[in-house]
Amino acid sequence: MPQRVAPDSRQQVMLSFAPVTAKTAPAVVNVFALKTKPQGGHPFIDDPFFRRFFGDRGFGVPRERVQRSLGSGVIVDPRGLVVTNHHVVEGADEVRVVLADKRELAAEIVLRDPRTDLAVLRINEGAPFAAIDLADSDALQVGDLVLAIGNPFGVGQTVTQGIVSALARSQVGISDFQSFIQTDAAINPGNSGGALVDMSGRLVGINTAIFTRSGGSHGIGFAIPSNMVRVVVESARSGGKQVKRPWLGARLQTVTADIAESLGLPRPTGALVADVPNGTPAAKAGLKRGDVVVAIDGQAVDDPDGLGFRLATRPVGGKAVLTVRRGANEMPLPIGLEAPPEGSSRDAVVIKSRSPFAGATVATLDAALADELRLPFTGEGVVVVVKVEPGSPADNLGFQPGDAVLQVNGRDIATPQELERIFRAGARLWRLVVQREGRAIQMVLPG
Repeated sequence: MPQRVAPDSRQQVMLSFAPVTAKTAPAVVNVFALKTKPQGGHPFIDDPFFRRFFGDRGFGVPRERVQRSLGSGVIVDPRGLVVTNHHVVEGADEVRVVLADKRELAAEIVLRDPRTDLAVLRINEGAPFAAIDLADSDALQVGDLVLAIGNPFGVGQTVTQGIVSALARSQVGISDFQSFIQTDAAINPGNSGGALVDMSGRLVGINTAIFTRSGGSHGIGFAIPSNMVRVVVESARSGGKQVKRPWLGARLQTVTADIAESLGLPRPTGALVADVPNGTPAAKAGLKRGDVVVAIDGQAVDDPDGLGFRLATRPVGGKAVLTVRRGANEMPLPIGLEAPPEGSSRDAVVIKSRSPFAGATVATLDAALADELRLPFTGEGVVVVVKVEPGSPADNLGFQPGDAVLQVNGRDIATPQELERIFRAGARLWRLVVQREGRAIQMVLPG
């Protein structure tokens, strides 16, 4: 690890970041995602008389409009693998990449990982490319100098300088795995997917979000740590279409000051084990309700998000050691890193019938889906909402992923197919019981 020293002379203060920029900037690209959407047409477009005079391209006929989103990306493999944010390319029909030397190339999306807000692209022409090596983001310290490179507001490649303001920021609400690098290097719209690099010219993070009231930078930006990026990139290199991650299988909660006092903890930190279903890796490792996980492989865990992040950066099939506080004692608990087993959840059903859930995708909750939606899993069959189409009746009524559909008109719901059949039959009124965050909500809606 390089020695960290503060500048102690005017000459040192006048040193330039140009060598680091020259090394890294060629590997940072602009990403353009194009999505075709139909525009609204004339109300008479389906009338044969109207079409006789105006034809298929006449006045008022629906035309396709191309939406263009802009972001940044980072080449992490000389053979043409590019990492960017998932939200930059989400829903794209076509993706193009513009290199630092102004070449514009078509790109294919080889892996999407919405849970981390990362995506991996591949450009096939012109290899080898300039690429950035990934650093160990766990070696970062608050106060380290970093550069943010991207294409803010579409003005062209831009480099900004700052420091690491904080590490392991959680509760940011950007993705499932909350452990972000915070920096005061200016990050603006268009920087998403760009590089956060250290003074050795290595990638320490992918810039992904900012806190702002004006739409511009206020010195609070967040980057996905390179150790998480590495997991996604390795999955893409191996030909995987999705990232497999270890799961714990235990339900966790944050240790508050009151909980810490009641458990005799010196400070409110760690992940409190609230439940341990049978057959899960947590149960096999010997975790018990009331345990507090304070570290994994010697790395401190501040909260459940921190534990989830640490687990997600480890390979399936390996081993890890949890440091657990039980009563007044701390003990190591080895745990196997297993991927969650998949059941029937990938047989999801899209509700299309006229009903409050029209536009929602529902599935039977299994261990894999529970892990994905961050829900407790008891082994019992429960039908949950997996996805909600924007603007659909389900969306307008406020239903969201993770909602469990317990009853419809007094009937218990056991499978997605059963729910679809009930809605297809129709009703004048829908009496629903939906569970959200452990609380049952009853509602009556018109048919």
